[in-house]
Amino acid sequence: MKIIVMGAGIIGVSTAWHLAQSGHDVTVVERQSGAAMETSFANAAQISVSYCEPWANPEAPAKLLKWMFRNDAPLLFRPQLDWRQWRWGLQFLSQCTDAAFRRNVEQIVALGAYSHEALKDIVQNTGIVYNRLERGIAHYYTDQQSLDSAAEAAKLMQGFGVNRRVISPGELFDIEPAYRSFSDHIVGATYTSSDESGDAKVFTQELARRCEAAGVQFVYEHDIIRLERAGNTVGSVQLRKRSTGELLSWQADAFVVACGSWSAPLLRTAGVDLSIYPGKGYSATFKLLKPERAPWVSTIDDEVKCAISRLGDTLRVAGTIEVAGYNLSLDTPLAQARCQMLADRIEQVLPGVCDTRNEAQGGQPNFWAGLRPATPTNIPCIGKTRVGKLWVNAGHGTLGWTHGAGSGKAIAELIDGQRPELRFGFLGV
Repeated sequence: MKIIVMGAGIIGVSTAWHLAQSGHDVTVVERQSGAAMETSFANAAQISVSYCEPWANPEAPAKLLKWMFRNDAPLLFRPQLDWRQWRWGLQFLSQCTDAAFRRNVEQIVALGAYSHEALKDIVQNTGIVYNRLERGIAHYYTDQQSLDSAAEAAKLMQGFGVNRRVISPGELFDIEPAYRSFSDHIVGATYTSSDESGDAKVFTQELARRCEAAGVQFVYEHDIIRLERAGNTVGSVQLRKRSTGELLSWQADAFVVACGSWSAPLLRTAGVDLSIYPGKGYSATFKLLKPERAPWVSTIDDEVKCAISRLGDTLRVAGTIEVAGYNLSLDTPLAQARCQMLADRIEQVLPGVCDTRNEAQGGQPNFWAGLRPATPTNIPCIGKTRVGKLWVNAGHGTLGWTHGAGSGKAIAELIDGQRPELRFGFLGV
């Protein structure tokens, strides 16, 4: 079949790879000048099958109220004049129960495990190098109540086949000595040896090159305007060439929407309304000043909800979610406060290890923001819509890198009429 994939992030490129491996004629359309230039550009770098709890949990409503007026809050809901944001928020609150949390975790973990195996297969078959570290992921805690809650979460994960275990501060420092300097604050941790980390941008761009070598056509710098319906089927997609403004209309046998947070408005042009809303996440990439003191094990700091991952001679620090529309600016007081929080935390936890000054290094700024396409359940929308020839692979929230390879493999299998072998609620199945 001739298939058009819209979006060249980790989800879209993985989709294109698996479709091409199945023998389809694939074209990827992307508005940026290359692959992985938006949401996949500078994420937390973690493949975190065992640390994938949904944002919605029984404690979330009280925390959201407490955090609402804190510019550095880990999860910040800022009301907008947008009824879709309010609908998303109400749906989110409906998921803040023990039963919903457990149900959602089961699907997210299943997709994560399936995706991790798919990633390993791609790496084995392509030899892609992307600052990969197979040293697990640790999650440390600075208060006993949070550690006690983590023990319950670890037990839940173990029930779904994930070996996430509670460890003492001493065990943490044996696994990752870099945090000994912060030992007075750490009361305990959890650790999963099977998780890993790596640069999602590098991986995605390298996979895009392999896709091109396999015959996939990439069309960059083309805006996707709308999906054009013919009855109850999408007949074509309308594009605008950025360099000339020329409007184009391309036909295909199938269309896959993998545009991250922009998937929802694009799908609405074809009459499909999915509850996917952007969560603005921030990251900082700091040059290492003292590599010998920097961590090798990817880590999560529970107090400020940030991830810390080593990528070669830099340290990636990423965290916080801001549900406040499609604004990507780093110039607002709110954005600056959230970026500064990441720098301040690293200086507190790993003093002097990185250059945390707010200056451009190597031509690139330290700080970055991307929009995480989130569903209220944190379960992505993967599968066929009710409109003919229209498929969707979006809504992965903060787990796009964790779920990317498997999501691409799964939707390729669905398009080929197969049922992926995992317990997951695919659309149209």
